[in-house]
Amino acid sequence: MDRRRLAVAGVHAGGFLGPFGGGVTAAMLPELGADFGVSAATASATITAYLVPFAALMLFSGTLGARWGLRRSVLGAYGVSVAGSVVCVLASGFPLLLVGRGVQGVANAFTTPLLLASIADSTPRERLGRTLGLFASMQAAGQTSAPLIGGLAAEANWRWAFVGVAAVAVGLAAVGLPSGPGAPVEPPRLRAAWSGPALRASAVALVGWGCLGGLTFLVAFRAGDAFGLGAGARGLLLTVFGVLGILSARSVGRLIERIGGRAAVLVGTVGAAVPVALMGVVPWLPVLVALWALAGVLAQFVQVGVNTLVLTGDEANPAGAVSVVQAFRFVGASLSPIALTPVYHASAVLGFLVPGLLLALVTPLAVTRLRPGSEGDPEQGVHG
Repeated sequence: MDRRRLAVAGVHAGGFLGPFGGGVTAAMLPELGADFGVSAATASATITAYLVPFAALMLFSGTLGARWGLRRSVLGAYGVSVAGSVVCVLASGFPLLLVGRGVQGVANAFTTPLLLASIADSTPRERLGRTLGLFASMQAAGQTSAPLIGGLAAEANWRWAFVGVAAVAVGLAAVGLPSGPGAPVEPPRLRAAWSGPALRASAVALVGWGCLGGLTFLVAFRAGDAFGLGAGARGLLLTVFGVLGILSARSVGRLIERIGGRAAVLVGTVGAAVPVALMGVVPWLPVLVALWALAGVLAQFVQVGVNTLVLTGDEANPAGAVSVVQAFRFVGASLSPIALTPVYHASAVLGFLVPGLLLALVTPLAVTRLRPGSEGDPEQGVHG
């Protein structure tokens, strides 16, 4: 494999790091608590310490990275990720562990949006959908495998999980990124990342992901309450969403190249409204599993479709815009438990019907006002 192809593969592999870093401590909270003399509930702050800077910085990390140059910024972020991971490995007290997790969150706030922008800069238009689909599959793999790998590491020593994160970041930095434009002569403005189209895409990401990827807790509630599944069985059920997302993302990307990002988002949101709403009423476990698997496939239409819309549009600051959209996607997933748990406890039917209605009604209103990008030169990168 030549150097450029290896670097392109490294860009896609980089999509694994951010979601994996966020969820790697989820299954090791009891072990962390035991080692540091805190409760498992207190140990869950390791997730918050990562996610808060991760979400907050993504509101402007894309703009900063574009100003500094995508390649330089991503490689720097990998270095910061290594530093944060080393702090976690060597942490002698719980506060220091939280510092290390925060540093990891800061680093990965730059990797995800800037890697997406790098893909847009280096990918011919006619292959962009499948390329974004491959990146989305790596993100799904990171999110799905993080609790499993973290839990397995904790069986020996939880610090090995962070050794692994550091090793992956070192490897990605060594592979590098394809050569592309450096820092622009005219620095991109943060205001350009908050344009009307970018904000409408952000609204789609917030509602779309909050009512799909953000429903894992609700599906777990339903599986336990209606079917009596234990923790292990519930965890296995939840992985179906991510596994189907991994398997379908590349094919979804190919289809999006034909139908366009806007149509893909409409297919994903309106189509997912039905299985989401039905999960609150179906009386058979295999049907619940099938509906959750279908939701995982349709979620890829939303994720890849929104990214395609933003990166093929006429945004003056595409890296900043996709960064803002990714931040709102995360916010939607974070707000979902707060907003929907009380509804579910009042009525399981309404707990799933409400997100189904939001998918069917709110997101189409926003996405129909988004303009697909111009066709551009298929032999060039989208923005290059």
